[in-house]
Amino acid sequence: MVQISRIADITDHHQPRRIMRYVLIYCSSGLIDLYVDGNALALHPGEVITITSGQIHHYAATADAEGYVLEFSLDFFCKDDKDIELIFHNGLFCHFDQNEVIAVDTALVSAQLALIQQELATQPYQYLISVHSRITLILVAINRSKVQRGDEIWKPDALFLKFLEAVRHNFARNYPIATFAEMLGTTEIKLNELAKLHAGKTAQNVVYGLITSEAKRLLIYTDMSIKEAAYALGFNDPYYFSNFFKKQTQLSPKLFKEQHGR
Repeated sequence: MVQISRIADITDHHQPRRIMRYVLIYCSSGLIDLYVDGNALALHPGEVITITSGQIHHYAATADAEGYVLEFSLDFFCKDDKDIELIFHNGLFCHFDQNEVIAVDTALVSAQLALIQQELATQPYQYLISVHSRITLILVAINRSKVQRGDEIWKPDALFLKFLEAVRHNFARNYPIATFAEMLGTTEIKLNELAKLHAGKTAQNVVYGLITSEAKRLLIYTDMSIKEAAYALGFNDPYYFSNFFKKQTQLSPKLFKEQHGR
């Protein structure tokens, strides 16, 4: 549901981790080198990175680094649509492989993370309400930092974010957009409007992008064959999957796996 740990306490940092929670990594001193879905990133003191539920990450090095790793589930944090919109505001926990390093107000973020650790360790009365509020403060601080550095403000719609979550949890079922619309109590037209607004593409092409990202994870971080990856992503024909993947990435799954596989 929600947990926090210190960077110095991580013992299996080279092991790729995939958890269905939202992850915030904060560096207070030293240097943290890590990979998120195969992309190399580096955290310096006073910087954070946010990792979307389902992304795979591991640490290349955390020598002499101090800081925190905060993890929380969607169910814990998102009590209403405003909470959903906050965790994706300005692309904070973005589904589109756009993880970025962000410099933040170190005094505020360090203090709130330390207090979250204390609350979870001692569990005083209504501690989960307190933790939720402190996470909110941290996310607001990150958003302010992004605005101050000149980022364009992106205000997501909760329905679009629910659509992304629904897709991510149903890759193997290969649902058409009409099914997602029915699941979410809306229409295909509305999902396409939101996809055009937030991603500049159709809802179906948003789905294709999410499938491609998941395919890359399976090819990089698992021992699945290309055939197994195809079936896991709802493709009945591995040949069709290979054509789809090459169209999306300009590389065949075989060549991609050779170039990026562990």
